[in-house]
Amino acid sequence: MAKTYVKFQVSEEIQNKALEALEMARDTGKIKKGANEATKAIERSLAALVLIGADVEPEEIVMHLGPLCEEKKIPFVYINKQNDIGAASGLEVGSTAAAIVKPGKAKDLIDEVAKQISDLRA
Repeated sequence: MAKTYVKFQVSEEIQNKALEALEMARDTGKIKKGANEATKAIERSLAALVLIGADVEPEEIVMHLGPLCEEKKIPFVYINKQNDIGAASGLEVGSTAAAIVKPGKAKDLIDEVAKQISDLRA
């Protein structure tokens, strides 16, 4: 069953590009892992792209991230499995959310994902 906070469906292709961007930023830039760190990065307008798990329980943990990103005009994408976010972040456990703070070599990929997301939501 789809979670109430997931406002739009994201294709596997876009999810994979976002996860690839997260991995690249982890290695060449800077990322924040977890809902708390992602929230701080968004509130401070530091995030370039935010990945939100679409299977988080309880959903209250991440349901504020989408509206917060919209308010700050930061692109965000829903990822079907929080374990994928954790793996791309270099963790052995799932992560409810992650924010790319410094893109490093992932800049072009982030721009591409952001454009695809804005086209999807238009």
